[in-house]
Amino acid sequence: MHEIIEIGLTVVDVPARRRVSRHRVLVRPTRSTVSDFCTELTGLTQADVERGVTFSEACRILVEEYGAGTRPWTSWGEYDRRQFARQSQADGVAYPFGYPTERTHTNAKAVFTTAYGLGKKPGMDRALQIAGLPLEGRHHRGEDDAWNIAALVLDLLDRGAWPVTATVV
Repeated sequence: MHEIIEIGLTVVDVPARRRVSRHRVLVRPTRSTVSDFCTELTGLTQADVERGVTFSEACRILVEEYGAGTRPWTSWGEYDRRQFARQSQADGVAYPFGYPTERTHTNAKAVFTTAYGLGKKPGMDRALQIAGLPLEGRHHRGEDDAWNIAALVLDLLDRGAWPVTATVV
């Protein structure tokens, strides 16, 4: 089973139309190790994630420090939502975002695809190009991806295409 090794989070102030803060939580895997492919993709090594917290502690941090159970959240596609649900179940940990449904999660990729009238859903890096935004940081690094997804959310807000209740990345 794949495990979450980094949670990237960017808080967005919707009325001010700005990214407020960026955060990351490194998560220590318990059933797997970081592969060479994963290190090449993310830059994270086994030694890096060994300094992380347990998945249970990461979920506690999301809930207690960032209000994850009471705020809507966003990811690029459905993979992250599904992975959180799978790992929560496997680890016997409460899903940190409330009940894992469309009510609490917004798939930014789907919103972007519709807003831009695209036939194919683009990856986050391609979406940034389409929107005329720079890729900031390292693609596939949780903290940097969250920051970039937040820029896309703000672009969608400016276009009037973002659902009103979806405010957190």
